[in-house]
Amino acid sequence: MNTNDSKKNSHFSHSQLELAIRRSHQPDRNFEKGGRSFYFFDLDDNVFFLSTPVYLFHKKTGQEIAVSSGEFSQVFADIGKVGPYKDYFLEYNDQTGSFRRFRDGNEKFKFQPFLEDLRIAVSKADFEWKGPSWSCFYHASFNQRPVSLITARGHAPETIKEGIQIFVKDGYLPKEPNYLSVYPVNYPSTREALSQGREMDVAELKLYAIIASVEKAMQEYGESPHHRFGMSDDDPKNLKMILNAMLILKKKYSENSFFVIHANEKDFIKEEVFLDRTEKTPLKLQAQLSLFSNK
Repeated sequence: MNTNDSKKNSHFSHSQLELAIRRSHQPDRNFEKGGRSFYFFDLDDNVFFLSTPVYLFHKKTGQEIAVSSGEFSQVFADIGKVGPYKDYFLEYNDQTGSFRRFRDGNEKFKFQPFLEDLRIAVSKADFEWKGPSWSCFYHASFNQRPVSLITARGHAPETIKEGIQIFVKDGYLPKEPNYLSVYPVNYPSTREALSQGREMDVAELKLYAIIASVEKAMQEYGESPHHRFGMSDDDPKNLKMILNAMLILKKKYSENSFFVIHANEKDFIKEEVFLDRTEKTPLKLQAQLSLFSNK
């Protein structure tokens, strides 16, 4: 057996396993009452791990170095101030700067950076690229729950969807998600629509994307006190803003259920938002498969 055949067989067995684990479709928790469960996902270091680097530039020489997205999230506040990257800065030019591979490339690129990084990821063992929320993402796609993707990336929504198709074509997802919305909040037109010209950081943009997604859900699926909404993210700053978004929504739709999934913990934490408090519940792997559907 040659190497390619070995990879194909290994990949096929893996796909069979995923389908076997989730071979029966599960209805929404409140489906018989007219309710739906809406799944919102951050992407990087949450649904998947990609090798997409962030580039830092030396203040004096202009020389660039690359750091992983995971490391970047940990040192972001210290860049240019203290620590190992005190002599570096971030350059915000979309084509040549720090986040150029988190943006759509120009005509010089053979592939869009996002698509290229995804292809590289799925060529590796799945445990190397599957993020903490992958099982939940699979479950939502398999059962066609309405899904919103809310990411700090600056690719066009169509590029994000094309990237997800790679998982479908390679057998890691049984079908494309049932998209409710796709908000890459640093994509120029998406950022403008969410911010209305105001200065906002990524966490604030995600807050407005969550609110917009819930409003779209109410428009497309009809208002129902039995709808349930939850979002998973791994970044502590984003998680705080997601809690704020869910509280704003809870005040408007008090009969609906809203959850925040902390995917940066060893065990997932599901935090339900009430008007006067929140309640945290640790979740094991099996419970992750229906994070927003089960109590």
